[in-house]
Amino acid sequence: MHWLATIGGVVLIFVILLDAFETIVLPRRIKRTFRITGWFYKNTWTIWMGLARHIPSANRREGFLAYFGPLSLIFLLVFWAIGLIFGFACVQYGLGEHLQLGSEKITFGKLIYHSGETFFTLGYGDITPSNAAARALAVLEAGMGFAFLGVVVGYLPVVYTAFATREIEISLLDARAGSPPSATEFLSRLGCCPEQLVLDGIFRDWERWCAELLSSHISYPVLVFFRSQHSNQSWLSALTVMLDVTSLIMTGVDGIHPDQAKLTFAMARHAAVDLAQVLNARYSPRDAERNTVEDLKRMRAELAQHGVTFYDGPDAAERLAELRALYEPYVYALARRLFMTLPPWVRPEYKKDNWQGGPWDRAIQARALVRPGHAVDDHF
Repeated sequence: MHWLATIGGVVLIFVILLDAFETIVLPRRIKRTFRITGWFYKNTWTIWMGLARHIPSANRREGFLAYFGPLSLIFLLVFWAIGLIFGFACVQYGLGEHLQLGSEKITFGKLIYHSGETFFTLGYGDITPSNAAARALAVLEAGMGFAFLGVVVGYLPVVYTAFATREIEISLLDARAGSPPSATEFLSRLGCCPEQLVLDGIFRDWERWCAELLSSHISYPVLVFFRSQHSNQSWLSALTVMLDVTSLIMTGVDGIHPDQAKLTFAMARHAAVDLAQVLNARYSPRDAERNTVEDLKRMRAELAQHGVTFYDGPDAAERLAELRALYEPYVYALARRLFMTLPPWVRPEYKKDNWQGGPWDRAIQARALVRPGHAVDDHF
């Protein structure tokens, strides 16, 4: 039985080290073989999302979901450490011949304790290996513990740097497309006949953002679970809005050339498709219609009010539907998998942007109204 414990311990150590290597050091493949990390996130996210469904308040539910990303990262590292400690304990059990102060009997539970103190390099010395193989294994485990802590120290800053970089463009989208963002609001705020160079510059920035999103979130999939700072924003909403806006321009908007929009659409669609594969999101033919005939009429009317003329040919709806079919099934699948809400094409009602709100607004406005000779002007 001892040799079975040794073999099982070696296999467990190898599997965990391979999983950690693919997750942290070599995280560049979209489709991977079975990994402990994938199993871990699939099950823990299902449980977390199930608990979130029982929270009636949308803001509190979003706040609860926001805890999952950072906590899961910590739990995954703890999960790996426990697996390595248990695996080394199994190998030590198979090698045998350990000594303990007081000549007490060595049990498997005490070997787990010995493995833990060796892994974290505590070095109490109350249990010592008494043959060459066990001593070599203890040295190997101690070195691996140092390496594990070093990888953790380097891994966490990379993840949080990628998260911070992602959120910059999402925050910039607030004033350009509203909160939550929408394609109609984005084009409406540009006004009639926007400068092509300005618009192309915006689209180039978003093309790069989509490329960085794809690279960072494939490399570090835990980032998909990190929520944005505001409950009405998300990386998926931003990605979807860019797909919506570029598909509108590719369908036809007077005064706007679609060349850069096509490049941005291609990169954004690439990100949506690959991330859906990373998360094992599934297609559903029962997804609701995001842009109905009534929505299209409202969108056209709202754009016209702001001097933006959307193509009104007989094939306009068909051309737009063809473009939407290229990405909407994927963003719908991502939204279901991540418990996120997709942005509307047209905002159903006016809401202040996030930058327009503040905790002292009412008090400041009330003070301004009671002061003689002062009035509160709405500049926006």
